[in-house]
Amino acid sequence: MSYAAYKMMHWPTGIENCASGFVTHSRADFAPQIPPIQTDDLESEWPAERQTGPLPNLIVTAANILEVYVVRVQEEDIRESRVTAETKRGGVMAGISGASLELVCQYRLHGNVETMTVLPSGGGDNSRRRDSIILAFQDAKISVLEFDDSIHGLHTSSMHCFEGPEWFHLKRGHESFARGPMVKVDPQGRCSGVLVYGLQMIILKASQAGYGLVGDEDALGSGSAVSARVESSYIINLRDLDMKHVKDFTFAHGYIEPVMVILHERELTWAGRVSWKHHTCMISALSISTTLKQHPLIWSAVNLPHDAYKLLPVPSPIGGVVVIGANSIHYRSQSASCALALNNYAVSFDNSQEMSRSSFSVELDAANATWLSNDVAMLSTKTGELLLLTLVYDGRVVHRLDLSKSRASVLTSGIAAIGNAFFFLGSRLGDSLLVQFTSILSSSVKEEIGDIEGDIPSAKRLRKSSSDALQDMVNGEELSLYGSAPNSTETSQKTFTFSVRDSFINVGPLKDFAYGLRINADPKATGVAKQSNYELVCCSGHGKNGALCILQQSIRPEMITEVELPGCKGIWTVYHKNTRGHNVESTKMAAKDDEYHAYLIISLESRTMVLETADLLGEVTESVDYYVQGCTISAGNLFGRRRVVQVYARGARILDGAFMTQDLPISESSSVLSVSIADPYVLLRMSDGNIQLLVGDPSTCTVSINIPAVFESSTKSISACTLYHDKGPEPWLRKTSTDAWLSTGIDEAIDGSDGAAHDQGDIYCVVCYESGGLEIFDVPNFNCVFSVDKFMSGKAHLVDTLITEPSEDTEKVMSQTSEEVAGQGRKENTHNIKVVELAMQRWSGQHSRPFLIGILTDGTILCYHAYLYEGLENTSKTEEPVSAQDSLRTSNVSASRLRNLRFVRVPLDTYTREEVSSGTTSPRMTVFKNVGGCQGLFLSGSRPLWFMVFRERIRVHPQLCDGSIVAFTVLHNINCNHGFIYVTSQGFLKICQLPSGSSYDNYWPVQKIPLKGTPHQVTYFAEKNLYPLIVSVPVLKPLNHVLSSLIDQEAGHQIENDSVGSDELHRSYSVDEFEVQILEPEKSGAPWQTRATIPMQSAENALTVRVVTLFNITTKENETLLAIGTAYVQGEDVAARGRVLLFSVGKNTDNSQNLVSEIYSKELKGAISALASLQGHLLIASGPKIILHKWTGTDLNGVAFFDAPPLYVVSLNIVKNFILLGDIHKSIYFLSWKEQGAQLNLLAKDFGSLDCFATEFLIDGSTLSLIVSDDQKNIQFVLGIFYYAPKMSESWKGQKLLSRAEFHVGAHVTKFLRLQMLPASSDRTSATQGSDKTNRFALLFGTLDGSFGCIAPLDELTFRRLQSLQKKLVDAVPHVAGLNPRSFRQFRSNGKAHRPGPDNIVDCELLCQFEMLPFEDQHEIAQQIGTTRVQILSNLNDLSLGTSFL
Repeated sequence: MSYAAYKMMHWPTGIENCASGFVTHSRADFAPQIPPIQTDDLESEWPAERQTGPLPNLIVTAANILEVYVVRVQEEDIRESRVTAETKRGGVMAGISGASLELVCQYRLHGNVETMTVLPSGGGDNSRRRDSIILAFQDAKISVLEFDDSIHGLHTSSMHCFEGPEWFHLKRGHESFARGPMVKVDPQGRCSGVLVYGLQMIILKASQAGYGLVGDEDALGSGSAVSARVESSYIINLRDLDMKHVKDFTFAHGYIEPVMVILHERELTWAGRVSWKHHTCMISALSISTTLKQHPLIWSAVNLPHDAYKLLPVPSPIGGVVVIGANSIHYRSQSASCALALNNYAVSFDNSQEMSRSSFSVELDAANATWLSNDVAMLSTKTGELLLLTLVYDGRVVHRLDLSKSRASVLTSGIAAIGNAFFFLGSRLGDSLLVQFTSILSSSVKEEIGDIEGDIPSAKRLRKSSSDALQDMVNGEELSLYGSAPNSTETSQKTFTFSVRDSFINVGPLKDFAYGLRINADPKATGVAKQSNYELVCCSGHGKNGALCILQQSIRPEMITEVELPGCKGIWTVYHKNTRGHNVESTKMAAKDDEYHAYLIISLESRTMVLETADLLGEVTESVDYYVQGCTISAGNLFGRRRVVQVYARGARILDGAFMTQDLPISESSSVLSVSIADPYVLLRMSDGNIQLLVGDPSTCTVSINIPAVFESSTKSISACTLYHDKGPEPWLRKTSTDAWLSTGIDEAIDGSDGAAHDQGDIYCVVCYESGGLEIFDVPNFNCVFSVDKFMSGKAHLVDTLITEPSEDTEKVMSQTSEEVAGQGRKENTHNIKVVELAMQRWSGQHSRPFLIGILTDGTILCYHAYLYEGLENTSKTEEPVSAQDSLRTSNVSASRLRNLRFVRVPLDTYTREEVSSGTTSPRMTVFKNVGGCQGLFLSGSRPLWFMVFRERIRVHPQLCDGSIVAFTVLHNINCNHGFIYVTSQGFLKICQLPSGSSYDNYWPVQKIPLKGTPHQVTYFAEKNLYPLIVSVPVLKPLNHVLSSLIDQEAGHQIENDSVGSDELHRSYSVDEFEVQILEPEKSGAPWQTRATIPMQSAENALTVRVVTLFNITTKENETLLAIGTAYVQGEDVAARGRVLLFSVGKNTDNSQNLVSEIYSKELKGAISALASLQGHLLIASGPKIILHKWTGTDLNGVAFFDAPPLYVVSLNIVKNFILLGDIHKSIYFLSWKEQGAQLNLLAKDFGSLDCFATEFLIDGSTLSLIVSDDQKNIQFVLGIFYYAPKMSESWKGQKLLSRAEFHVGAHVTKFLRLQMLPASSDRTSATQGSDKTNRFALLFGTLDGSFGCIAPLDELTFRRLQSLQKKLVDAVPHVAGLNPRSFRQFRSNGKAHRPGPDNIVDCELLCQFEMLPFEDQHEIAQQIGTTRVQILSNLNDLSLGTSFL
């Protein structure tokens, strides 16, 4: 039997749904924050009344990922505007200099979100209520989620499921449906409608606020937020209302009761019958009374065109709906109607009255739309153009519709307007954009905009200064560059200008990918380091969003120099600022970030080296007063970079440049273990488990030792500690204190007297004890402001111990904890887990919140993100009077506890644990503020990691190319701009920079190369390091050219011109033209060079390109050639033909014409859809047959064929002499090739029908399995039954392939790649005995959602252990939106008869939740399944080690 694990490695990025709503805050939260408009400066340019107003959240879904963002706006500051306007992306517009999206929370759901909407809470701009998110899942599951401040995340408020036996009658005998559930919501939030199973409408009634709920207003006043909720649901069967084919529905604005407008088709028609039967659609408006459960029809409109597909409700005060069709747009309301024809195909119902036509021709099928104002809608077409639709109205009557062109942009999957100043273009096919818009009256601004448009230098300047690499890809007319051209169609029309403010990278849809060597690969690397020599080159995107994505799972830095340096223990770089220029310098913040480092301190085993970091690294150890006789523990800057502090085992030195100003012996009895520096304090952890604090005096630049009184008397020994510097214009932790007078601004008055120490922010000390507790103290008074028991158990949320439980539960809790401690003692003695290192850091950014990261002895990394929760006051009433007196009595500013501070645990995706040896360890975490424009922290060790912080989210990127890293520090000087230095365990010191072309705000580092066309297939030519790639570009051609190419040349038919009018012959028509480009990677960051292109003939599509090795039977040697299979696409009247082309790739000369030369081409019957080389022969799938050819050097001769009835071969895979072929409709065939009889034999096939997407062999030791993915987003394993299955009765004597495992991936898998697994840590010992472990391959796969995953074989013991864990976790973990992981992973057969196969794949998406459980729960679950926590974690660890391919 074969067992496997399914593991996601890169989550989906293609955004399918987007919506906006007040989810994490209410509208009222914004009221006081709108700044007064500075009339003097802005009056001239912009209308003063425009304000951005309350900004809602943005909610996006990509397959099964749900993310909530908040829009952060940087208001333009009048004083700085002249300086900073250039640096922000998009310049200054409407008083806003920039905007970005910041992540609030992210969830991976056990189900793909079909549709999503936001249930508004109703109420005006001062409403304190919040909105909720409604998600609909396949077949008929609906979840309502609301944001909970206390956990800083979403929780499910209600679930509605209409599946299962008791709801079978809703399906009316149908098994498959054209689309999943569709959810829409009433604009005032009174109810929501969900269309399931085609014709069943579920009405979700929202609970009304303030109706009979006693004290509702009081609850709101006390600070807890109330979100919109769903109270009940009922079903309307639309069949009873005589509706047959519902296309869309929506809720209209401006009615007293909710009014649902439904677009449906009475009788179906199709393209061939349109001339007889055309206006088949109609709309019906139902008034929904949720209390009476009645729905009377109030108005309807008939005779809408058959291609109408979308309804757009018009906002108040106009009301009514806009019906969007492919060729026309109609407006309908109770009182008025008008229409607009978009092209020549639009006809009115009875051809009598002439429809008004738009000034240009456009097709609107597959458009998305949103409202920019109450009378202007923005439509995004299938070509990525943005159109503005204006309703010209008088009172509530619409007279006519105007359509005007605006900008070009990405191909969208959805648009959401965010407030009245932004909209978001969500895209599956390209990068999604956040765009700011502003409207201006066209008369006054005509000439001004003309200037912007004509002023090319300003555009170039914006483009160069843009921080984003995406900017440079986009040509002039695209939205991504600069303002908008005026719409010259109407003088009365509003003109909009746009500015792109932020963007999300998308690597989907992945059609194909190739696995090739990186530019800076190291040929000598071995083991894990060898894997980071490779990268994935992927075909992604479509049309003008088409691009090559270069993905690398691990970072490979660009090396500047390397030096051999054995025995290094640590490295530090320090600044030196001379005292004279101090005051001048500190005022210029800009200069501070760009200051170069002065010295590099290297600690060796028994001495310390000091180097100058000017243009050359020169050693100055002899001429400086640094302590050089022993090793250094740490070094850093104090007093605003005027002094350097160097700490060694028994003392510390303060230096001014090269000269010592103070030498401070610390302790005779114990030595310093670890150091944390936060200007002007230095925290030392001693070997006797105590703490010492060095306090600096900025006026004299000296330090003195202070042992905090708290720790002098305490017996608890400390395992880790760190200082946290709460920097920034407004210290964040101060907000979490409960003293009102602290946070209102009186503290500025108090602190004003004692100088500028406090504008630097506050300093805190975070301490972890051996017992596992964590406390935060303020410095230098050491009052405890926050404490948590058992920090190391990794709870999901950390709350201050004083306010965890209300009073009545305390006795119960006390007794429970004492028992737990006793039970814990027995268990923990065996593990002896404690925190070995802590870091707390808040990176720059106006709204950033601190992260707290701890490393445990068993290698677990706990990462927490702080948040603010102002809970109900009554929980902490008990000690309130005391604290109030205290705070008045003590003059200290932060005497009160940080009662509103909480931490939420953040999951870390890709990291592997490493056990910490029992001895003392050197610190592993190094915080960096700017390395190549990124900020975060670096974790050294045997598998080093980069933690990078983007939009308040941590991205983890491993760095494997040098193996283990001992020490790391940043370096910024003339030769190495914002770079870094690290020392490997082999004793090499390397000075590097981050690769510049890559973007790190993604699951994996990615570089996008725009192609301006659709990429279809890519392959890797290893000998020459080239990537042949099929690209198609749409080209406009006259219709008569297109028609003439559809003639069958052999039959010589004449074209029948009678059906086509003469004027139509000269109209242009878009045709895809194919070519094969041969690309060569450039040095990193640069665009790739096209070395050669191979054009196809007209109407010829290139279907496959492969590098094949053929045995030339005349010269008796192997040749590596490029093979291309094509097909002529000439319509259904011409018999299909295709060509096989063979090219030889010459030397890499500069003359690109000689690079590839065609050596053979042959036309065959049928499309050549797949090619492969089989033991020196060429295997060609041409139409319904497979032919094997031998190569003579000038000709291909057929030697064997197989005539199965495949319709169209999607993929061919070959191992030794076995062939696996997947058919578009007839599932898979398993063949073998015998040399002696020259025959292709069918070994077995799958007798069922399956629409294959991709196939591959999975090799586990000596077991060969066949894997296939299908159109229902499943993966199936079929076992290579060639060995033993002929004995099994159900395999029909071996003819039938049996399913061994099946699994629902939830995405269309387009390509499998077989890669050898790496030996994991536990295998190294046993690898010698059994070769099974070494001959083990996993399959890496890519999907249309932009995700990557792998299928990795498991041995039976591991599989059984993980499977029983998986069954436990289904119940043990609370699942977001109440989704069941087991039902998500069940095989979907879409109504076809299917015999369920065995469940032999474990789901690592569910298993990774185990690491997020608290330790106690992990132990308990492990015990229940009869194993240990360590064993489970090591299995999961081995799996991620074995599959780190890139």
